[in-house]
Amino acid sequence: MVPAPTPSAMEGTERLDVIRLARTEGIGPVNFRRLMREHGSAASALAALPARLQRAGRRGRIAIPDRDAIEREQDALHRMGGRLLVLGDPDYPALLARVPDAPPVLGVKGDVSLLSRRSIGIVGARNASAGGLRIAESLSGSLALEGCVIVSGLARGIDSVAHRAALHPGMTIGAAAGGLDCFYPPENEALYHAVAERGCLITEAPLGTVPQSSHFPRRNRLIAGLSLGVILIEAALRSGTLITARLALDYGRDVFAVPGSPLDPRSRGGNDLIRQGAILTETVQDVLAQIGSENRHPAFAGQTRLPGLAEPPALVFAPEIPPGEIIAHIRELLSPTPMPVDDIVARCQFSVSLVLSALSELELGGVATFLPGGQVVRAA
Repeated sequence: MVPAPTPSAMEGTERLDVIRLARTEGIGPVNFRRLMREHGSAASALAALPARLQRAGRRGRIAIPDRDAIEREQDALHRMGGRLLVLGDPDYPALLARVPDAPPVLGVKGDVSLLSRRSIGIVGARNASAGGLRIAESLSGSLALEGCVIVSGLARGIDSVAHRAALHPGMTIGAAAGGLDCFYPPENEALYHAVAERGCLITEAPLGTVPQSSHFPRRNRLIAGLSLGVILIEAALRSGTLITARLALDYGRDVFAVPGSPLDPRSRGGNDLIRQGAILTETVQDVLAQIGSENRHPAFAGQTRLPGLAEPPALVFAPEIPPGEIIAHIRELLSPTPMPVDDIVARCQFSVSLVLSALSELELGGVATFLPGGQVVRAA
């Protein structure tokens, strides 16, 4: 059992190696924790990667950032008023640290103390109705005045209105899909700067990362993971906004939904969530009654260690079953369409631990990719 390093021990070279490991191609948050747990340090994990990748069937060289590249990124962030947070740092958001796929490294700019305040996510339609925008503005502004930080995704529509309504008291966090130097959508560049100046910007993407469709589920994970609960205002049944609500449920957070007209397709996603048990939300009191009135939350207490490192190793194979047989079987079950890990477990005769072990090896081999919310997809 490997003791978790304290923040004071994660300085200099070791800290750079932690960031290098997190930024290595094919090393997602789940594999990052497992590698740290198995090898005890990022330097040891990086040294062991070539042999592990060969065992996993990966061909060619893997892109591992060098220390100079990480230092250049840190310097560039510092010049623009930002910095990197590593899982285990005192300022790393404690509520986010408790999710199983918490990002190992975050880029932040602005008031990082907001990351330790009780937060509520507000998400919804980009093409929201006038009524939807009004209630987003009302809920966001009222919650901010009650001491709640509003977390949203800097998108058009509901997100933009929610951020702006919480800007006056300086109580908003913008979760970005790309790097802190990349604005999306372009028309929200002024909003980015305003949130950075009066609130806080946060992302897990390195500088220079232009947002792509595959980045938005990770952005949604930040919103759900940072928040005690998520309010959904207008979303179609197949809307990407519902991903954030599902992630919130997976993380054990409250899900609130504003009801809407059954004649408006934008209301069907929220109405369906209410039908499934989401908290019907019309006023700020509906939210405060659920989350309480304290500025801080018990989950923020005592977060000083890198979570998960003291857990038993997760990569284990049953001795009577050859690892190659398990990996080959799981590989055949993967799909280009994201699917829950539970579905893979249900389709084979292997235990959850064996399936997770095989998927971890397949991710190292570049065959599988873990997604937020306990899903996995065959890599392109």
